[in-house]
Amino acid sequence: MLLCLDVGNTQIHGGVFEGDSLRLQFRKSTHPLGTADELGVFFAAVLRENGLDPRAITRTAICCVVPAALFALRQACIAYCRSDPFILQAGVKTGLKVRYRNPHEVGSDRIANAIGALQRHPGTDILVVDCGTATTFDVVTATGDYLGGAILPGIGLSLDILASRTAKLPRVELARPAAALGRSTIESIHSGVYHGHVGAIRNLLAQLTTEAFSAQPPKVIGTGGFAWLFEEERLFDEIVPELVLDGLRYAAALNRNPDAA
Repeated sequence: MLLCLDVGNTQIHGGVFEGDSLRLQFRKSTHPLGTADELGVFFAAVLRENGLDPRAITRTAICCVVPAALFALRQACIAYCRSDPFILQAGVKTGLKVRYRNPHEVGSDRIANAIGALQRHPGTDILVVDCGTATTFDVVTATGDYLGGAILPGIGLSLDILASRTAKLPRVELARPAAALGRSTIESIHSGVYHGHVGAIRNLLAQLTTEAFSAQPPKVIGTGGFAWLFEEERLFDEIVPELVLDGLRYAAALNRNPDAA
């Protein structure tokens, strides 16, 4: 079995694959990360609690946007999974043609999302919207060109900024508002942050579609921890929470067996 780890700024999103089948997904806070031993014990406990034998993990793969976390994660995989992990980074095979001005700047999670999207819908123009700590937009053509996209603060981060950078606005839980018209400070925050984010997503989708796809609208895939919050807004053609894990799995297989492409 293959253990995949998507290490974000807020959470580690993990998944266990048996062949092409995703057997388990789990999440852990990135901060505090813990030592390699603490991480290894955590992974083993999660597997056991979900009826999987940790000794069945034979391969591991990581995409990480938190460089400081990579050493402990790698050591945990080596010590507890007996596997030196595949790390999705610049220079490895992805099946994509990255057209960014500086390909080294592209986050590995964005590349994994693009890989997963194109494997899910081959020969299709795609826009991926990942709603996490940041909300990222990734433009992928039917021919496998990764063109770039856009990045804006995520909806949870927007709430945190309001609370931390203002004197009187409270910290509130993330929620979909019942109406746009807020009749209290909390309702007004919910409305502004939620509907503002919906508007930003909708506008960026329209702009990116116009600039990148002249023939017909692309397939829009939502992913990330907050994607389901926007389900009723019909911003996405589908929501695929495991998209980054699928992409990481494919990249690991491609680099293990280059002839698989």
